[in-house]
This record gives sequence, C-alpha cells and structure tokens, in this order.
Amino acid sequence: MEFSVSGITVAPWVPPLVAFIISFFTSMGGVSGAFLLLPFQMSVLGYTAPSVSATNQLFNIVAIPSGVWRYIREGRMVWPLTWVVIIATLPGVLIGAIVRIHYLPDPRSFKLFAAAVLLYIGVRMVGDLVGTRSRSGGNDDAEKRFQQLVSEHRKQGEVESVDLPAVVVRRFGLTRIEYEFYGEFFSFSTPGISALAFVVGIVGGIYGIGGGAIMAPFFISVFGLPVYTVAGAALMGTLITSVAGVVIYSWMGVGPDWVLGLLFGIGGAAGMYCGARAQKFVPARAIKVMLCLVIVATAIRYVMEFFRA
Repeated sequence: MEFSVSGITVAPWVPPLVAFIISFFTSMGGVSGAFLLLPFQMSVLGYTAPSVSATNQLFNIVAIPSGVWRYIREGRMVWPLTWVVIIATLPGVLIGAIVRIHYLPDPRSFKLFAAAVLLYIGVRMVGDLVGTRSRSGGNDDAEKRFQQLVSEHRKQGEVESVDLPAVVVRRFGLTRIEYEFYGEFFSFSTPGISALAFVVGIVGGIYGIGGGAIMAPFFISVFGLPVYTVAGAALMGTLITSVAGVVIYSWMGVGPDWVLGLLFGIGGAAGMYCGARAQKFVPARAIKVMLCLVIVATAIRYVMEFFRA
C-alpha cells in the first residue's frame, strides 16, 4: 500500500502490528510509544520529512484514550498533576514545532537531536535504577503495598481489580501538590512541575512525541513519584499536547499522513488498553528496566547512524 503524503510503501497490516507491540509495553510506564515509533518510521520505513512529527502525534491522539480511560477507571489518575502538565506544556509545543520546521528540517541533524534527548532520559533512568539518584522511601513502600493488594485480589479471582483503593488528592495549590497512595504521602512543587512541562513541551513539539517519554522518567527519578500513579497523568498530558501539535503542524503546512497515522493509532489503541490493564500485575522495577533499555538502545542507534552518514 502506498501512502501519498509520506511517500512510502508498506503492507497495511504492518503499522497497526508494530504500534500494538510498542504501545503494550511502553504504556505501562506512562509512555505512548511514539518515541519508538518515530525511529521505526524514519529508519525502517524511510519517512524522514518534517511531517513525520505530526504523524507521530496523530498516532498519540488515536491510541492514548483507551489507556487513559483504563487508568481513570482504576482510580490511578492524579488530576492536579495532569492539569498542571497540560497547561504548562502547550506553549512549549508551539515553540517546538517552529524549531522543528525552520531549524531541524535535515533528517541527519534531527536524528542527532533525537539521540541526545533519548540518551539523557536513559541516563536519568539508569541512575534511578542503580540508586545513584535520591529516591523517596515511600515510593517503594507504596508500590510494594499496591502489588501485594493486587496479588491478593488475583487470588480471590478479582482480575479486574477496579475496586482497589484510588489515589487521594490532599492538596492542590499554586505552590505544592500533595496526594496519598497506599498509605504514603507524596508532595512536589507546582512551579517545578510547570517548568519541567514547559521544557518538555518544546522538546516534544520538536520530536513529535507529546512529551510523555520525557516526563514519566522525570516524575519517577527526580520527583520520586510512584510509576503506578504517574502513568495516567503522563499519557493524558501527551494526548492533549499531541492534539495541539497536529493543529500547529497542519497550520504551518506540514500536516500528518492521515492514513498512516490512523493505522498506527488503531494498533496503538489496542496495545495501550492492554498495557494499562496489565500494568498493575508487573513489578515497578521491571517496567523501569524495560523503558530504560529501549530508550538507551534507540539513542545509541541514532548516534551511530549520525556518524555513519
């Protein structure tokens, strides 16, 4: 099948299948999988035009709602965190789109930028996993309690586990946000999250990923928040900023390949739902290790491609 906008030819079943596999695993960590879908489009399919960023964000729009709905149903959405991320990220997306179109149109330069972003994320996550980054003890305790309770529910045959205790917001202000998760309290700076989200918006607008791949690792390793509570917020933020990204790119004359993006999105929606549903059965550390390995491997490949060119 030939896609007129991107100029590539690929069997119509390939995009949904690839998107399903990627989204199933990455959605467990609050990441849509767009950061891996972009390398696939550029390196495997040969889609390197600036519109690939908009196509990637179209994938987010179609794929993410199913995963977000699952996290909402299970009461694991930290809404104050979600709204702060959305509001602070949107201006950055506009700036990022402008930078991508006017300053990074060359695929080689863009790959080096993408590699730098991914490598930085991977290094932060490696630091978190080996213990070189400071962590909150409550983070581990809450995640362990959550896993224990899920295990008990499974033994009782309650596979859906929709009646598990939900996140409880204790404070939502201009200076701090606080919430409770399985007997542990988590508090972080509202301006700090806002500043991070603004920068992520710029990077996400350039890269075409919505920002979840950057925000989720930061929430976990820098702010010490449990992965089971940040995944929904990161995905919701990615969804809203991706809508803005597609609108901005289309307005600037480099809209997405709609057919290709929809095919990716259909597979991603199925993978996102299954991944969000399966997340509670997977140890938090396993989720972080998986994300870390994929991110670092992708970054190294981009660096190698840059120097081989």
